Amino acid sequence: MDFEWAIISAEECERLQSLHEPLAQAIRRLIDISIRTGADAETIRQAQSDVESVTEALAITETDRPRTLLHAETGRPVAWTNPAVGRHNPVAPVMTVHHEADGGCWSEFTLGPVYEGPPGLVHGGVCALVLDQILGEVATEGMSKPRFTGTITLKYLRGTPLGPVRAEAFVDRIEGHKTYARGTLRDAEGTTVEAEGVFIMPAWARDESGVATG
Repeated sequence: MDFEWAIISAEECERLQSLHEPLAQAIRRLIDISIRTGADAETIRQAQSDVESVTEALAITETDRPRTLLHAETGRPVAWTNPAVGRHNPVAPVMTVHHEADGGCWSEFTLGPVYEGPPGLVHGGVCALVLDQILGEVATEGMSKPRFTGTITLKYLRGTPLGPVRAEAFVDRIEGHKTYARGTLRDAEGTTVEAEGVFIMPAWARDESGVATG
């Protein structure tokens, strides 16, 4: 079935971004510090109490506002809560995706201790998350076309060290309602993970003959 989008104006989008992004960034830093802190027991208990108080204060005015909106001017989704690129989501590494004229896209970001799996390395599931996101970005032409992950295959060449990484993706080919995309995750030494994905345009987005219309 088709989605029913809630529309957000450019002005309201900017207002909410300026309000919620700093909050998410502060919580993101709190999560990181909570993992690495060497504070004494009294300080940790006090911090826990403070965090619980802040949580209760925010929960009083919890909203049922839609979490994925459509920007009135760009016509593209505003995915604030997305776990990879959501700027209102404190667990997201916040990938800023850049789209090139040739259709490819890339993002450079940092995966710190919050995303650790084996000692000193990024969790394999996190690698899958960011690659699914970057392949999805290129397959949907910047989130402008309704194409969803059908399958994704990963080849882990070696562990991905914690720290700065770069994700890249490009469309390999399009066959009817299927878009085939490829991508990589890299560190300073080269590729750590390769990915291939098939993205499907759902039936409601195709014409009566079954041909993709986007």
